[in-house]
Amino acid sequence: MQNRKILAAALACALGAAALTGCTEDNAAQQAASASQARPPAEVKVITLKAGDHAIDTVLTGRTSAYHVAEVRPQVNGILQKRLFTEGAQVKAGEALYQIDPAPYEANLKSAQASLAQAQATLSQARADAKRSAELVKIKAVSVQANDAAQAALKSAEAAVEAGRAAVNAAKIDLGYTKVLSPISGRVSRSEVTEGALMGAYQAQILTTVQQLDPIYVDVTQTAEDMLRIRREIEKGTLKTDKDGNARVTLALADGTAYGLEGKLTFTDAQVEESTGSVKLRAVFPNPKSELMPGMYVRARLLEGVRPESILVNMQCVMRDTKGTAYVYVVTPDNKVERRDIVVSRTEGTNWLVDSGLKDGERVIFEGFQRTAPGATVKPVEFNPADLPAPKPLFE
Repeated sequence: MQNRKILAAALACALGAAALTGCTEDNAAQQAASASQARPPAEVKVITLKAGDHAIDTVLTGRTSAYHVAEVRPQVNGILQKRLFTEGAQVKAGEALYQIDPAPYEANLKSAQASLAQAQATLSQARADAKRSAELVKIKAVSVQANDAAQAALKSAEAAVEAGRAAVNAAKIDLGYTKVLSPISGRVSRSEVTEGALMGAYQAQILTTVQQLDPIYVDVTQTAEDMLRIRREIEKGTLKTDKDGNARVTLALADGTAYGLEGKLTFTDAQVEESTGSVKLRAVFPNPKSELMPGMYVRARLLEGVRPESILVNMQCVMRDTKGTAYVYVVTPDNKVERRDIVVSRTEGTNWLVDSGLKDGERVIFEGFQRTAPGATVKPVEFNPADLPAPKPLFE
């Protein structure tokens, strides 16, 4: 009997303790809920998006090449007497670069002129004989055969004079070739031969090279995918180019400094290289001060056009989930956080170019992701881009 009383007392105590514990947990939950309701909304920094016309460009690497290149070779045989130019200097088209010994060609010219003079004298006599024979045959003072012979002699003399004139012209041309002239205007390179060297007409070895450097070419490559994308955007009207449909080009030199003059895209190859899947592009740049030299490594920025009413969002605003989907946190008009999936296609500086998912005037969170979540109420504060350190420009 006494044991039953002890068990009943113990059971009563246990039930009382359980009831007390339940009351304590309920009170803690209520206090936590009250604290959560009393906590002020988290402050986040937001950027208000603005649609606008944004320039679309692509940076490609390439090298410069001369606008015109002329390899200088002799056109007659002979001994080189003198170099007439300063290596590395600017020369004009038709300017003499080398002098080949002209003495043999001067002698050939005099011989040809003497032969021509003799042929002309023979022609004068043949004309007189032919004229007299034509008059005499009318009165039958000479035979028809003799007249025919006189007329044939006249034609032969005329042909000899023509051949003599051709020989004189050829001798003059050969004499002129003893001065090796620059075929184009440009900068002449070093001389590959010295005085006393034996020259051969149209020899394989060049004497020097002349390169036209103003303007100058810049050759770069672009992927075929980018080329197709640009064409589609132009056709759809989402990308606007100049009236000629050409892209403008600017340059950065190997040391990072910007080249001061703008060029123009003039050539796109008609085929894709199988090994690289790229297309060759060529731009032409003015080069009045010869700052650009053939073979220089450069970075070319192709200003492909302008995408009207497009939106840029700072890279810091964009996150990606485990599936790789890009998204941002948007603050709604009632200051609620909303996740928004977006599609981005390319970068422009420190921004993503948004293809879809965002509209003009929407606010995206720039700072404070860790203090909020979708559905939470926040206190948005407009972020001042001036607070960010300026990025180092590609073209200084």
